[in-house]
Amino acid sequence: MGNKNEYDIAIVGGGLVGISLAYALGQINSAQINSAQINSTQTESKLKVILIEAYDYASLPPPSFDSRTVALSFSSRQIFSALNLWPAIAEQACPISLIHISDRGHPGMTRLRAEEQNVDALGYVVENRVLGQSLLKTLSEVKGLELLAPAKVTNIKICHDAATESELAELEVETNGVVSDLSAKLIIAADGTDSFVRQKLGITQRHWDYHQSAVIANLALDKPHNNIAYERFTQSGPMALLPLISYEQDQHRYGLVWTVPQQNVEQVMQLDDQAFAAEIEKRFGRRIGNITRVGERASYPLGLNHISEHVRHRLAFIGNAAHTLHPVAGQGFNLGLRDVAAIVEVIKTALENGQDIGELAVLNEYAKWRNKDHNTTMMFTDALVRVFSNNFTPLVLARNAGLVAMDMFAPLRKRLTRHAMGYVGKASLLARGLGL
Repeated sequence: MGNKNEYDIAIVGGGLVGISLAYALGQINSAQINSAQINSTQTESKLKVILIEAYDYASLPPPSFDSRTVALSFSSRQIFSALNLWPAIAEQACPISLIHISDRGHPGMTRLRAEEQNVDALGYVVENRVLGQSLLKTLSEVKGLELLAPAKVTNIKICHDAATESELAELEVETNGVVSDLSAKLIIAADGTDSFVRQKLGITQRHWDYHQSAVIANLALDKPHNNIAYERFTQSGPMALLPLISYEQDQHRYGLVWTVPQQNVEQVMQLDDQAFAAEIEKRFGRRIGNITRVGERASYPLGLNHISEHVRHRLAFIGNAAHTLHPVAGQGFNLGLRDVAAIVEVIKTALENGQDIGELAVLNEYAKWRNKDHNTTMMFTDALVRVFSNNFTPLVLARNAGLVAMDMFAPLRKRLTRHAMGYVGKASLLARGLGL
């Protein structure tokens, strides 16, 4: 491309999903594309990508006890492995060998085991800041990538007419008070639930308010977690304990996600550490041991968001910019990472076929591919919240019967386990651990 401000792809949003996309696109640049499948111009000029992020990466704080955690599914591990990122992440990731699902006060229980799937772990738990630092370490080495941070997009213009070879999407970007123009064949919005790109272009988003908040904290206990993750449904909402790697001062650690009715959040947040720990122990019982330390707490409201259009001409949405889920099933970031794996495969195929990567026909392939995973995962997550937050007696009996049946019958259990591992619908090359 002749102009220095013209790019093949502009990524708006450099969070965990946006950075992961940058790495995946860099792998396309690093790969040897068969010259017989694409024209000579594309062979000579590989993808020119810019990543635009409002946050100043230089101010990223070091990992601490109070870092938020993310549960990476097995397919997410495969994606990071295929991108050669997993070795750095693995050092700080705690494997999940068993997921224990139960309904407090009722006999229903299901256990999902890694050994049944012939894998070392169903997933891995890592602190967000640690994951972010692992990804940032070598971001500057990604081929064909230009990083613009801190910077924010202030305007966006996309023509909706039929594509021509010279047509580009346009962005206005402000950096240190200076506004500059750039253009791209394709804009990929990874700028979160309150996406500026979505709002600026008038794309609607469906929203369901659960009238709940997630209270999060890291905990230290006096008993080993043995790589077991707990999902406990209670009358006040689901609670998850995710095993974390040990620190010298805290040998046995969990990341807590406690779903609390909106009207009770302030009360829970104001509990002192001893009372807070007692409430958790009361809900989980003696199986987890005694809590010896409670990290700093935080809370955030919960809802389900789903964008009405995942693609337009020269535009695609990924991650939380496209969908935001309840954390009950731990699939939010994983769903976004599967978006990354799918869209880069679609882009790679388009390049090999000599197509314009920003054409709506190309991007529709991405939207069609991701439709089943999006809908299935959202409906599953939403159903869990609604079914297990309802104390209607027939429903309580039915859900417990379902948990017992799941634990007793391997085919049902294995299907749920595959879902937890992040395999819904068509699996991408990266999700299968294969390079591009």
